[in-house]
Amino acid sequence: MLRTFQGADATVLACHVVGAGAPLVCVPGGPMQASGYLGELGGLSAHHQLMLFDLRGTGASETPVDPESYRCDRLVDDLEALRRHLGVDQVRLLAHSAGANLAVLYAARHPERVDSLVLVTPSSFAVGLEISSRHRRELVELRRAEPWYAEAALAFAAVAAGRAGAVDWEAITPFTYGRWDDAARAHHELGEAQRNDEAAAIFGSPGAYDPPRARAALSTLQAPVLIVAGEVDVGAPPRVMADYADLFPHGSLRIQPGAGHFPWLDDPEAFRSSVDTFLARRG
Repeated sequence: MLRTFQGADATVLACHVVGAGAPLVCVPGGPMQASGYLGELGGLSAHHQLMLFDLRGTGASETPVDPESYRCDRLVDDLEALRRHLGVDQVRLLAHSAGANLAVLYAARHPERVDSLVLVTPSSFAVGLEISSRHRRELVELRRAEPWYAEAALAFAAVAAGRAGAVDWEAITPFTYGRWDDAARAHHELGEAQRNDEAAAIFGSPGAYDPPRARAALSTLQAPVLIVAGEVDVGAPPRVMADYADLFPHGSLRIQPGAGHFPWLDDPEAFRSSVDTFLARRG
């Protein structure tokens, strides 16, 4: 089912509604990728009504008149418009990757409106946590036995040295999945086709983030927070995710064994169990 509502500037925005139960607003990453790549998040729709949010300019949502409204901090108003449209005092939020930046900015600005927050392999730009090449290299080494390792490792070296081209960026893709198989390849192609590149370039542009301010606000957030990290995820290394969880008074970390950047694909049951258990405790 497709549900539409007006964003902060009257841009018509869309959510794909799947499942039954209490609403769980799901914010995709990319950045600025349509929500389709999330699927049903490993079967979370069995116990939750997933509100799969297409951010403005992506998927079934309209393209805004003002391209600058793609900036992450400005998208906070769209999330608040969705909460009002749902008619709830508080929202349960789940955000993946770059979408976590938007979710934590929303929590920083509207802490009283957040019931609970699940951050799946989150980007950390909004809170100013640095992910170094050393953090990523440790995880790259864990994949040495993979048949694709040699080519991908050379490409990673080029990326780490700042001399990567488009071919190198594509070649490191296997590092973002726990298993680089046909299902992962199809998922990657789907995601690439769904991203709004113009919007992605603006999403984190100057002015989008104020990490000290965000961290100060999040340090008093009363809502419980779960961070789901992938054991072998080069995009969100577990070491850094542990520091991320520590930013919240009620933060917790779950490291999913063998998982990459999309843990609901690598082991749907493990992912579903982690999120269901966390939300059930909150309930």
